[in-house]
Amino acid sequence: MRFVVVSLILLVVLGALGLYVHRRASGLLGLGLRGRRVLACLLATGMLAMISARLWRGVLPEGVLRGVVLVSGILSLGVLLSAVLLAVVDLGHLIARLGRAALGRARADARPADVAHRPGERGAHEDGGDAGAPPSPQLAPPALPRRAFLANGAVGSAFLIGGGSAVYGALVGRHDYVIEEVAIPIPGLPRSLDGFTIVQLSDIHLGLFVDEPEMRAAEDLVRKARGDLVVMTGDLIDFNPTYAEHLGRLTRRLGPLAREGVAAIPGNHDHFAGIDAALDALERGGARVLSNRGSVVGGVGGAFALLGVDDVWARGRVPGGGPDLGRALADVPRDLPRVLLCHNPVFFPDAAGEVALQLSGHTHGGQVNPLVRPADLVLPHGYVAGLYKRGSSHLYINRGFGTAGPPARIGAPPEVSRIVLVAA
Repeated sequence: MRFVVVSLILLVVLGALGLYVHRRASGLLGLGLRGRRVLACLLATGMLAMISARLWRGVLPEGVLRGVVLVSGILSLGVLLSAVLLAVVDLGHLIARLGRAALGRARADARPADVAHRPGERGAHEDGGDAGAPPSPQLAPPALPRRAFLANGAVGSAFLIGGGSAVYGALVGRHDYVIEEVAIPIPGLPRSLDGFTIVQLSDIHLGLFVDEPEMRAAEDLVRKARGDLVVMTGDLIDFNPTYAEHLGRLTRRLGPLAREGVAAIPGNHDHFAGIDAALDALERGGARVLSNRGSVVGGVGGAFALLGVDDVWARGRVPGGGPDLGRALADVPRDLPRVLLCHNPVFFPDAAGEVALQLSGHTHGGQVNPLVRPADLVLPHGYVAGLYKRGSSHLYINRGFGTAGPPARIGAPPEVSRIVLVAA
């Protein structure tokens, strides 16, 4: 039911944007009736294919389905970005038109009332001298007035930038992996653990667009990051539970890369795909699954508490589901400094004061940020990506490794985080 509702909302939104883009593209290109129909069919097919792709799993070969979703995703994202840019262009035109109208009225109000009959001037036919004169020759108007040329150029640029960004994000941006390093002070951290490094992977979204090549890339990045502990902070599988096998395989490959192994928590997409399959794959892969659980990292020479909670989406939807920090705290000594794994950063206000650091994902850093980052305006507390502080507690949000929705990233490169704990 949830999938149907979301699909209908997307269909309505994309349909409205598609109509807007279709009208502006038809005008720019001067399309006739047949051309407009062809363009409408192309846009409608692409958007419907993007929305209904999940229904084709198991029907089409995976390679074919991947190609269809990639092309339709580029088209749908191109429509979205072009529509936003066109709206900016149209708003600029409206402001300019209103400005010209206001300026014209101001000039008219400032002109003397008798300007047409000033002393010493005569009308065209006052003495008949010009009555029989031939009309003065008129110059032919230019083929394309300057104002219309600039307007068409702005509209064409909107389409070029929108479409080009969609292509870049799908073919290049989603594979533009980076390692982000940040040092975070942890009050009470033993000196023996000063410089302890946590490598964070989040929002892998194993599925149609994150498979063996991307898993190898993740493994290489984790190896380069040289961590003492690897943590996986949710949304590890996209929607298809058959990719749980891939998750188990990836976990087994990451374990030997850190002396403290792998710890993991679930995210909302892991619940969508099937939480039991996801958690079982992690456990079989050798990970410590910390869904409302706690674990001690270190030994006699110094240790800290590593806590993990279930995703906030499960609260009220899954019996016994949702984050329970109290249960996790009960598993560890109270005097240890605490690092919390929680998929959704919205939980940070609840955890602040109880933990020194919360590691989260979920937001993808906005995933698609053309020039600006809209997520800053819509996500709770403005938690989008990077480091935040609340009191003495820190929150770090990983931009994620994979994608959700359109298989593209613009202005939010996929990351592996290298978190260095510093004794404070």
